[in-house]
Amino acid sequence: MTQLERIAIFAAAARPRHLRADIRQLLKRNILDSLGCAIAALPGQPFQSLREQFEEYRAPGRCTLVGGGKTSADQAALFNSGLVRYVDLLDSYMAPGGLCHPSDNFGTVLAAAEQAGASGEEFMLALAVAYEIQCRFSAAVPVMAKGFNHATQLAISSAASAGRLLGLSAGEIANAIAIAAVDNISLACVHAEPVSQWKGFSPGMTGMRAIYAASLAKRGFQGPDGLFEGPDGLERMFGQSIEVDWDDPSLEIVSQTVLKKYCSLIHGQPVLEAVLDLKRGNGLEVANVDRVRCDVFQGAFDFAGGGRYGSKDHPEAKEQADYNLKYLVAVALLDDQVGPAQLQSARIQAPDAQALLSRVEIRPDEQFTARYPRELNARITIYTKDQRVLVKEQLGYEGGLANPMSWERTVEKFHWLSEPFVDEDLRGKLIEAVQQLDSRPIWGLMDLLAQVRPSAVFSATHRGIQ
Repeated sequence: MTQLERIAIFAAAARPRHLRADIRQLLKRNILDSLGCAIAALPGQPFQSLREQFEEYRAPGRCTLVGGGKTSADQAALFNSGLVRYVDLLDSYMAPGGLCHPSDNFGTVLAAAEQAGASGEEFMLALAVAYEIQCRFSAAVPVMAKGFNHATQLAISSAASAGRLLGLSAGEIANAIAIAAVDNISLACVHAEPVSQWKGFSPGMTGMRAIYAASLAKRGFQGPDGLFEGPDGLERMFGQSIEVDWDDPSLEIVSQTVLKKYCSLIHGQPVLEAVLDLKRGNGLEVANVDRVRCDVFQGAFDFAGGGRYGSKDHPEAKEQADYNLKYLVAVALLDDQVGPAQLQSARIQAPDAQALLSRVEIRPDEQFTARYPRELNARITIYTKDQRVLVKEQLGYEGGLANPMSWERTVEKFHWLSEPFVDEDLRGKLIEAVQQLDSRPIWGLMDLLAQVRPSAVFSATHRGIQ
């Protein structure tokens, strides 16, 4: 069989028994994490623009937007996927040639589940399938190292799971995957400076196309059989055979995902944990900071330190800030936190942040590079004006593979992110709905998400997970 057929059969054959109790709990952890990320993004200007776009182009549909309103399934996939990604606190999966964000599937799978009137368990199973497909592909193919963006494999995973929820046969799922993927060759130049707003919305557009492709496949549309092995297929594009064991029915890849504490690309998590530990542990006043050196693995330097994707000396917008280790280190020292407030344009452009980031140096370290992606490590050296040298080598971080984020800490993160938009009673109901998701219909969760306020109306007292 072709790779396309094998992936489709894998997606169609998944059953609830393949989700062990511990894996279900991890999935629920990541689902709650995704919801917290989505809610925190609601004030973002792009989401008002999307609502205007929906009003102009589409009649109301049956699928819920987080923060209220209904639209079509594909538009809901775009909107809710964009929310999950926007504040850069979503989950990640690390592979030698790049990475992916499995929760990029979340908005699409959620929309497909609501469109289909699925149960919570059917939604969870489809989400687990999407995680598995996207991450297995990422492990087999160094997508980003070859110049492509990880939205490429997202088209495959989200189309497969959307097709499953919409009731497609294995053959129809294969067509949905082919239709979605053949026109979604995403380029890694989306990460290059100046980083544009589209980097965060490209996955949502991929999901929008994927669910639409699944709907077309359900109606008999056919995609190219040679998506992988055929002339000019993905194997030629990547310059390698793509070997994945799709006969393995396990759905355990979520246990290899990592979560975030700070609004930063995943490569910045150990950096920021080390910076804040040094500051707090030494009673360091930012006025006493002369300069900072940050040693990181090569990928972190390339993406966020001034390497392969361009200079990080003059960030101005959110999309540049969360991919800029110089700014992230500076604002952590200044504000003692890196949350959604630190991604506001006014904060990024403030003179104190711009002045301090100019005194932050980022360098690649060969030993850290050799240990990636098993470990995400960093070394921070702060030189003070009173002649002290403060050093911390950070081996991993809370949320990483060696120190995974617990359910309790994820609940704390959810409260932090959702507090301005959700009162205490509704937050409790949302947490319970996720805990009980595999025994309830999906519409129960969607009804709660529709009650979330689209703008901040409640007092925010939580300082973030410290």
